[in-house]
Amino acid sequence: MTGRMQSSNMQNRNTTALAVLAQIVLALIWGYNWIIMKSVLRYMGALDFAALRNGLGGLLLLALLPLTGRSLKPPPWRVVVPIGLLQGVGMSGLSQLALVAGGAGKTAVLVYTRPFWVILFAALFLNEKPRAPQYAAALVAAAGLLLVLQPWDWHGTWLSSLLALASGASWAGGSVVAKRAFRHQSVDLLGLVAWQMEIGGAVLAVLAVATHDRPIDWSPPMMLALGYNVVLATALGWGLWLFILRVLPAGVAGLATLATPVMSVLLAWWLLGERPDGAEGSGIALILLALVLTGADTWRAGLRRIFRCFPEFQM
Repeated sequence: MTGRMQSSNMQNRNTTALAVLAQIVLALIWGYNWIIMKSVLRYMGALDFAALRNGLGGLLLLALLPLTGRSLKPPPWRVVVPIGLLQGVGMSGLSQLALVAGGAGKTAVLVYTRPFWVILFAALFLNEKPRAPQYAAALVAAAGLLLVLQPWDWHGTWLSSLLALASGASWAGGSVVAKRAFRHQSVDLLGLVAWQMEIGGAVLAVLAVATHDRPIDWSPPMMLALGYNVVLATALGWGLWLFILRVLPAGVAGLATLATPVMSVLLAWWLLGERPDGAEGSGIALILLALVLTGADTWRAGLRRIFRCFPEFQM
C-alpha cells in the first residue's frame, strides 16, 4: 500500500512539473506570436491574415477532435455563433488591425486587459459582485491606460490603442457568453474553440475580400508565419492549455495568460526594437501590475497547492 502511494505521489509530482513546464512553453509560444502577427503585415493585409489563421487553425482543431475521442458535432449554435463573432471576429480581427500602427508589445498588453472587461461584464450580466482587490486593480489599470493612451497627445497611435482595447473587450464578451452557457450545459472546450474559429474565420474572410487593398505575398516568411499560427499557436497552444487546466488549479493556470503579454513586451523590445517612452512604459508596467493584483488571491492559493507536491522547496 505504501509503495503504491509513493508511486502515485511521484506520478502527481511529475505531472505537475510537466504542467508548469507547459505554462512556460505556452507563454513563449503565445508571446512570440505577437511578434509574428506584427511582422506578417509586410506580406498581407490584417484581415486577410486574421481570416486565414482562424479558418486554418479551426480546421486543424476540428481534425484533432476525433483523434482525441471528441465528437465533431458543433456546440449549440446560440452559444458558438456569438462567441465566434466576439472572439473570432472581434478579438482576432481588431487585434490584428491594431498591430498595423501599434507596437506588438503594447498591443498585446492592451488586448490582455480582458480580465478587467470580464469583471465589468460579469457584474452587469451575471450579477457577480467584484471583490475588493479587483476594485484596486481596476484603479491601477485605469492609471496605466491613461499613460498608455496619453489623451493629451492625440498625434500618437491612439487609434491602434483603442482597437486593442476593443479587442480585449470583445474577447471578454465571448468569455462571459461562454461562462453563462457553461452554467446550463456541458460544452467541450476544444470543440467550442474549433467551431468558433471557423465561424470567425468565415466572417473575417468576407470582410477581408470586401476591404482587400493589396495582393497576398505568398512568400516563405509569410507561409512560416501562417504555419506558426496554425500549428504552434493554435493546435499545440490549445493542447497545452487544456493540459494545464486539467492538471493545475484554475488560479495558477491563469498565470500563463499573464506571462504572455510580459513575454510579448520583452520580445518586442529585443526583436523589433520597440522602446516605449517614459509615460507609455510606466502605463504598461501599471497594467501588468493590475493584472497581477486581479488574480493574486487565487494564484496564492493555487501555488500553495502546487508546493505541497514539492515539500523540499518549502521553507
